Amino acid sequence: MSDDLDDLIRRMDPDRWLSSRFIGDAGRRADVIAIYAYDHELARAPKVASNPLLGEIRLTWWREMLDEAYEGRHVRHHPTAQALADVIKRHDLPREALEAMIDARYRELDATPMTADEALEWARGTGGEAARLSAQILDPGPRSDKAVSGGVIWALGRREPELVAGQAGVARADARTLSPAAFPAVAHAALALRPGGSEVRRRLRLTWAVARGKL
Repeated sequence: MSDDLDDLIRRMDPDRWLSSRFIGDAGRRADVIAIYAYDHELARAPKVASNPLLGEIRLTWWREMLDEAYEGRHVRHHPTAQALADVIKRHDLPREALEAMIDARYRELDATPMTADEALEWARGTGGEAARLSAQILDPGPRSDKAVSGGVIWALGRREPELVAGQAGVARADARTLSPAAFPAVAHAALALRPGGSEVRRRLRLTWAVARGKL
């Protein structure tokens, strides 16, 4: 199952997949990939639904999955759902962060353009919370909150790149406080700060960011 999710993220989320290659522990790497797979499934809900109601139904499906996981019930048969349930139990992940990732996707069901404030809130709830959870998995402790701003940069780079520069200073400062173990949770933000380039250059950019512990 973990190999299937890893292949999914490699194809659908190459930036974060690349940053996950710098996680030395294979088990923790697979757990972080499960967080990215969960985020991927939530991101699909607004995109594949033919109308907002169907999108809400898809998001509600994932909220019900969290009910199952946190109540110790049998988790529905879905590779990402089952992997996420295992990660929740193994790392005692806070439900609030996983719920926030669902809540943020509701804004995408509204076709009107986001304001800058809405885009920042959306980015915190999507890439930001995913980065926070990933940092907690990699290095449990209060500093995992410092990963949020890096996740925000990455999310904005994919949807609202004109807002990246205004958030760069905070993300760079926060990233410097992360331990080497936790840094891969935000390493992909380096690709949003300096977008473009060949695959080789992107890999070198990530390697350099991880080696220095700086975005």
